[in-house]
Amino acid sequence: MATSRTGSNNVEETRDALMADVKSGLDQVEALLREAATASGDKATELRESALEGLRRASDVLVDAQDSVMRRGRAAARATDDYVHDNPWRSLAVALAAGLVVGLLARSRR
Repeated sequence: MATSRTGSNNVEETRDALMADVKSGLDQVEALLREAATASGDKATELRESALEGLRRASDVLVDAQDSVMRRGRAAARATDDYVHDNPWRSLAVALAAGLVVGLLARSRR
C-alpha cells in the first residue's frame, strides 16, 4: 500500500506543479495584456506578441500533460486487462465482493 500512496503523492505533486506553472504563465500573460492596453505603437505590438507566446507555452504545457495522462490511462487499462485475463477467477471474486459491498451499502441507506 505504501507504493500506491507514494504514487498518489507523486501524482498530486506533479499536478500541483503543473497548475502552478500554468497559473504563473497566465498571470504573466495577463500582466502583459494590461500593459499592452495602455501602451501604443511598437511597444503595444511587442507586448501583445509576448502575451500570445505565453499563451502558446501554457497551451503546450497543457497538451503535454493531457498526453501524459492519456498514456498513463492506456497503460493502466492494459495492465488491468492483462491481469483479468491472467487471473479470471480472482477477478470475478473481487468484482463479486465489490458488488456485494455496494449492494449492502445501498440497501442500508434506504
